[in-house]
Amino acid sequence: MYLNKAMIYGNLTRDPENKALPSGMSVCSFSLATNRVYNDRDGKRQESVDYHNIVVFGKQAEICAKYLSKGSSTYVEGRLQTRSWEKDGVKQYRTEIVAERVQFGPKVSGAGSGSQNTTATDNRESALPDYPEETINPEDIPF
Repeated sequence: MYLNKAMIYGNLTRDPENKALPSGMSVCSFSLATNRVYNDRDGKRQESVDYHNIVVFGKQAEICAKYLSKGSSTYVEGRLQTRSWEKDGVKQYRTEIVAERVQFGPKVSGAGSGSQNTTATDNRESALPDYPEETINPEDIPF
């Protein structure tokens, strides 16, 4: 059995680019940056960034192009694929993640306002149902 699965969560480094194939199918491409923090041999904290090329097809591509923008947090699940082509006699390669699932992170508001997280939390809290104040007797549960 073989496995080709990629799962990453990061921030878009540029706005998505949406194009159409000759067949009419939409193709959206964008890049995600992921950060890694670690301690080196001397115990100093280091940070490294990796950049990942993402390609999305079909209806999901249209949705990504419409709702994602530079800086958006996004989770992508898909498979790794390496394409090659020749340009000016030199063989070029590009490894990308072909997305099977894209999940948007929290919406980012402009100008770096810190109130966005509070608003998202408040909306989640207000969506919770009102639970009764009295305690529930386990013997009253019918199963």
